[in-house]
Amino acid sequence: MKYCCQDMDRNINCKCLEHEFECDCPDCIIMYLPKFDEYSIIIHDGGFSGVEIQYCPWCGKKLPLSKRDLWFDVLEHLGFEEPMDEEIPEEFNDDSWYLSDKYREIIKLVKHKL
Repeated sequence: MKYCCQDMDRNINCKCLEHEFECDCPDCIIMYLPKFDEYSIIIHDGGFSGVEIQYCPWCGKKLPLSKRDLWFDVLEHLGFEEPMDEEIPEEFNDDSWYLSDKYREIIKLVKHKL
């Protein structure tokens, strides 16, 4: 994936040899969640939380709006009530659901209702 600048690319692709998860490494500060198209500053509190950001902290470019709400709305339209706890279609585990044409009409329908 191509990011807005080299600093963002370097931080999104932060790999640590000491820590299993990026959220545990103090050198990793940005998290990108493809399924939501969402960028966050990692909160290093022992969990997997972050604070969503809307602009790149290095170059200032506006980042895409999070698709988190859309993800839940599309899955609800497909009949999933608790998608975090249910077996959902594989493409909803990454960015495939919004990049392919498979759910394009449902996405348009759901966006129209918002």
